Amino acid sequence: MKIFKLVFSPIDVNTYILADSSGDCAIIDCGCYNDAEFKELTSFIEEKSLKPVLLLNTHCHLDHIFGNRYLLEKYNLRALSNEMEEMNRKNGPQHALLFGLSMEMPPEPERFIVDNEIISFCSTELKVLGVPGHSAGGLAFYSKNDGCVFTGDALFAGSIGRTDLPGGDYETLMKSIKNKLFTLPESTVVYAGHGSETTIGIEIKTNPWFNMT
Repeated sequence: MKIFKLVFSPIDVNTYILADSSGDCAIIDCGCYNDAEFKELTSFIEEKSLKPVLLLNTHCHLDHIFGNRYLLEKYNLRALSNEMEEMNRKNGPQHALLFGLSMEMPPEPERFIVDNEIISFCSTELKVLGVPGHSAGGLAFYSKNDGCVFTGDALFAGSIGRTDLPGGDYETLMKSIKNKLFTLPESTVVYAGHGSETTIGIEIKTNPWFNMT
């Protein structure tokens, strides 16, 4: 699997494209805010001769679902997400106003997915990890074969997701990270919803939220 990252919207969200050897690809958290950004994404996909077959949402805060409508219109893709994220999806247009932005009502998901479910496309498999705390239905996607995990806004390089938004809870998030993410091999590469890559081992050893003295 090849992994590509594009950064979109005024909120600088990471959109990941996971390319299978067949040419099929999955998109995690399509953050395209406007037509120009979506053209950038589609041009990239065409240049790489990829075929989008799957859209995954780690959670449904507005910046992670800005592009869902574009993908539905262009590729007839609806997202797979957790049912607990429906409140965030439906409140997206109102939340956008708080940032001085605008968005249409995001489309309904294709279906809901849950902790420990296996999502596959061609030869690629991703395990769904439930990591609530930043939001009520937060998910991470773990590829054992490729040694990487896509954590959304649960875990960042040197930080953790905020927990002061509706559905957030600090203790829940800390338990999610410790029980679901820090139990992965330390060599696992972490691809977060914002910022740069890190590894599970680095975060266990140096993340200040877990190394307070």
